[in-house]
Amino acid sequence: MLFLRSTLFQVLFYSVTLILMILFSPVMLLPRRWGWWVVPTWSRILQLLMRVFAGIKVEVRGRENLPEGGFIAAMKHQSAWETVSLIPLFSSPTFILKRELRWIPIFGWYTAKFRQIPINRGKRSEALAAMMQAAKQAIAEKRQILIFPEGTRRPAGAEPQYKYGIAHLYRDLKCPVVPIAHNAGLYWPRSSWKVYPGTVIVEILPAIEPGLPSDVFYKRMVADIETASDRLIEEARQEKRPSPVLAEVDALKQAKAG
Repeated sequence: MLFLRSTLFQVLFYSVTLILMILFSPVMLLPRRWGWWVVPTWSRILQLLMRVFAGIKVEVRGRENLPEGGFIAAMKHQSAWETVSLIPLFSSPTFILKRELRWIPIFGWYTAKFRQIPINRGKRSEALAAMMQAAKQAIAEKRQILIFPEGTRRPAGAEPQYKYGIAHLYRDLKCPVVPIAHNAGLYWPRSSWKVYPGTVIVEILPAIEPGLPSDVFYKRMVADIETASDRLIEEARQEKRPSPVLAEVDALKQAKAG
């Protein structure tokens, strides 16, 4: 039954996304701020599919920690879930994403239309300079920069691998950084066809204000996100039917313990 539900959800996820992108395509002719409504609408529709067909509910804590205007949201990256479901939390977000996503037919048009920030991982110095310029413009426009500091999805409970680029953004943009933790990897694991029912808990942590030395900021951000994410994983054990992925989390812990 789990495999059938997961298959139905996965098929609906991608087919509904394609249908919505085609239906909403006339917004390409509108100014960005007039057409943005289609993106949070897409997110909410997909979250409805997750709830109905995959049994994934959501609890968001700490909304009061989101500042007004422009800031950086540094998000834990465990799943495809957070790339979709966190969008409605922000008024005018822009993702920092790999350049190759721009090449996806139709989807790439939307990333360009709504001025998401592409980065060329193959040319590090040039990519960093271009990203910084685009990020400065976004903050000047009071947009929110959404970034996954680990760069790629990591299994729930895995040893973190944060990149240092966010420390350069923090230093140069001189804006708050909001760490965001969650446990979505327990319910929609990376590289997995199966999705498991349960409640994804998102915790928006207090903002780290500008002005700290880069190293101090980096260590605090990692500690804030990892401490909260580990706590949310442990909290998930209290569900009536805990996610089977917790067994993998325990195996990772045992391996790290030696």
